[in-house]
Amino acid sequence: MPTSLLAKIDQMEDEAVELHAKLVSIPAIGPANNGTGEKDKADFLTAYLKEKGFGEVKSYNAPDDRVECGYRPNLLTVIPGQDSSRTLWIISHMDVVPLGDLSLWKTDPFTMVREGDALYGRGVEDNHQGLVSSVIAARALLDAGVTPGINLGLIFVSDEETGSEYGLEYLLKEHEDLFRKNDLFLVPDFGSPDSTLVEIAEKSLIWLKVTVEGSQCHASTPEQGVNSLVPAAAMIMEIPELKFQFDAEDELFTPPYSTFEPTKKEANVDNVNTLPGKDVFYIDCRVLPSYDISEVIEQVKGMAQYVAEEYGVTTKVESVNKHQAAPPTPADSEIVEKVLFAIKEVYNIEAKPGGIGGGTVAAHLRERGYQTVVWGTQLGQAHQPNETGSVKNTLGDAKVMALLPF
Repeated sequence: MPTSLLAKIDQMEDEAVELHAKLVSIPAIGPANNGTGEKDKADFLTAYLKEKGFGEVKSYNAPDDRVECGYRPNLLTVIPGQDSSRTLWIISHMDVVPLGDLSLWKTDPFTMVREGDALYGRGVEDNHQGLVSSVIAARALLDAGVTPGINLGLIFVSDEETGSEYGLEYLLKEHEDLFRKNDLFLVPDFGSPDSTLVEIAEKSLIWLKVTVEGSQCHASTPEQGVNSLVPAAAMIMEIPELKFQFDAEDELFTPPYSTFEPTKKEANVDNVNTLPGKDVFYIDCRVLPSYDISEVIEQVKGMAQYVAEEYGVTTKVESVNKHQAAPPTPADSEIVEKVLFAIKEVYNIEAKPGGIGGGTVAAHLRERGYQTVVWGTQLGQAHQPNETGSVKNTLGDAKVMALLPF
């Protein structure tokens, strides 16, 4: 592959920033997070790719009656390679998370702002950076008239932030004929600021919903009811004990142990002088693969039963999202070796395989036996206010991607 191809990517800085800005301006929040879905962003990307010389852009629509159009789009386009029997797939996601506390943002989250190398806006890192890098890499190939060694396929999925049922999981269930077992997969949805982490393994994921029910009454006569907030708080305080029950460590991961964190809390009552009769909170669990997640769920249910008996309430523990970790991608597999080589070529550093606690769509691929790496050069700004991306990282990662299908 001519070195001029990588130089060409450097010349595409303005186009990369422009694409970043357009993607930020199109909110794509899923219905589970009270959004309208990804259709508008998918429509823009389809038109953009066709305008820039990509061939057929297909949309595989997962039915979802929670959004106005009735479906969640998943886009796919392929640049044919010299060997058309296999494909390097780069998979990024179109959806973003909600804004959180708007007062913490210094700029309009849906209007991208550039300050030097930094880009600010919802989604600039998670996952627009990987998406833009993949598009710029593919455009460089097309514009230079370079045919990759194997097919280069780009996939832009919906619903990554809330489980992937309408995204990659839908494609794998309904359209797995798109993929071959000797295909290679890169998911640019997690990484380290120094480019060194090549993710080959993920922890198991469990999101638990805990409901505590007592009896609502006026706060001035608490003896007439049962305050649900107190036992809910008591159980929340017990959650850290799980790390002592599941205390194994694995140095492949950072952090090397399982984590159990109370997170979201639903509103209970609207006024101060009412004793709440129902409280709902959630627990985010990232569990080392050596544990069966059913063991964790049973342990939490046991905690809930103890709280119910101690405080005279009823409790219920439900799994709203769970995924047993898939076997890791072998550290000596072809995709890992290709990514390590390309990182060395572009960034002149020695990267190494590792594991993470965050869940990505790679889990759905690994459990079906596909060679998959998660990698990107990222600042660690996902889901934060003032989410920050990098122009330099966008272009550098595009160079790495351009090397992979050869």
